Amino acid sequence: MQVVGLMVSLPAKWEQFLKHSADEHGVDLNAVISELLEWAFSNAEGRMQFEAWLDEAYPSKGEAEDKASAAGEEAVENEEEREEESEEESHEHRD
Repeated sequence: MQVVGLMVSLPAKWEQFLKHSADEHGVDLNAVISELLEWAFSNAEGRMQFEAWLDEAYPSKGEAEDKASAAGEEAVENEEEREEESEEESHEHRD
């Protein structure tokens, strides 16, 4: 297995848990994290679930921009509809 040097930040509760687990088993914290990732992504279903979660939680830049653009367009359309309805109501009251 090829290991790549990478620095990550872990939430405090998981860092403590993983350090304790590593110490209990007499292995390096990096080895525990490496094996945890190997276990989590060792099958296609696990990888697909992770990718689905990641896409939902953190959409890719292009997808996030598309969603923001669509939301902006929808807000403009809704505002235009409200203005039209308001104008129609004011015309009805004048008649």
